[in-house]
Amino acid sequence: MVKNLNLIKKSLFIIFVICLLFILVYNILHFDPILGYDAEAHYSYVDTFSRYLPDSFHLPTANESREFFSPPLPYLFPSSIQVICRNILSSQNLLEDCKPIYGKMTQIFQNILFLGSIYINLLTLRLFQEKRDFNFSFLILTMMLAANYRTLSIIKGEIYILFFLSILIYLLSKLEKNNFNYENRDILKFGIIIGLLALTRQWVFLIFPAFFIVYFKIKENKKSYLYFSSLSLIVGFIISSWFYFYNLFRYGSLTAFNTEINKTINLERISEFVSFDGISNYIFTNPIRPYFENKFLPIFYSDVWGDYWGYFTFTSRFLEIGRNQLNIGAYLGRVNLLSLITISIIFYFYFKTIRDSNSQTLLFINYSIILSFIGYFIWVLLYQTGSQGDTIKATYMTQAINLIVFISAISIEKIKKPSNYLSIIFILVLIFAHNFQSYLSHFPMFFPN
Repeated sequence: MVKNLNLIKKSLFIIFVICLLFILVYNILHFDPILGYDAEAHYSYVDTFSRYLPDSFHLPTANESREFFSPPLPYLFPSSIQVICRNILSSQNLLEDCKPIYGKMTQIFQNILFLGSIYINLLTLRLFQEKRDFNFSFLILTMMLAANYRTLSIIKGEIYILFFLSILIYLLSKLEKNNFNYENRDILKFGIIIGLLALTRQWVFLIFPAFFIVYFKIKENKKSYLYFSSLSLIVGFIISSWFYFYNLFRYGSLTAFNTEINKTINLERISEFVSFDGISNYIFTNPIRPYFENKFLPIFYSDVWGDYWGYFTFTSRFLEIGRNQLNIGAYLGRVNLLSLITISIIFYFYFKTIRDSNSQTLLFINYSIILSFIGYFIWVLLYQTGSQGDTIKATYMTQAINLIVFISAISIEKIKKPSNYLSIIFILVLIFAHNFQSYLSHFPMFFPN
């Protein structure tokens, strides 16, 4: 039975890798990053940033891009492609004609980063397993998160967080296995990754306090852990602090933003924000905007498993162009319903891993998840931009969602009884098959170019 189980797992792993590659290629052909949310702001950031390259380094101002507050690292690749394009393309409007080129090249590059993050996480998960085979449950659960495909298809920094965070966790896991016997080069490598993370999106600052919380929770290697974490964070600070001081001197805040903080928060508004009133008619029948108004959990849940805002699967701004738009709401409702099973499996094994493990790395990941969601919830509450909950997007919490799956997959793979393991995998495979259309962009091929 064990031999058969190993054969089944290897076969499924190969099949799902092929499925993943199909999904990624399909979306490259059917979705253009210019269709993503806030796309015009991200493109204007690239156009402004690249205009001065390679002769000088100029970050966009508030007048040049609404994303002026965003760190520059995610824009380096598209800006470099823009520079190359304008030097080889013959056109009277290089700025506009190069947009489809650097947009598509960036989409492909981000797909590669996504594949890289999955591979690195699979390597890391091997460190938590007795067997050396790849963790299939992590692969399928990651592939079931519809928000991932939308995130890596638009020009934004969250996919860079996934990539660098996977490296960070891998290095941390290796150090833990070595009882935190580190060398100066380990501090340098870890610090560089922290610095690069800080130059992707400000969301990563929600996980940094986890380093210090873990110190008070562990009993072994406390001194080594504290020295290593502190010195690495100092290296990361040296690498990335220039950008935040730039914001401070120019805009008066280390974390400048393009929206004023909400000054009218009260208990009534918070209660409405976290309520489920009026959603029963839509959560499993038509979970697309604007039906949930400004309610946090229904919007976030629908955006993790489907496409509440209608930028990818449900094409809210292009209903006459998008595929199957007349019945997409009912389909996404069924996706939400079946995903209750998926999320139940995820959280059951997530809590089992946390309960059964004393790993410092898993402690760090767990507190990173908790701090990310608490920080994000507070941020959304403080920066509501209207009555529709426009800032509630699963993309912003890609880091936490995927870390939950990472932890959950550890205990799933440790199920000792083959029949129990196969039953869970069989359920997940069936749900994956039903939800498959939610992973694909419903725009026509090569639209709008």
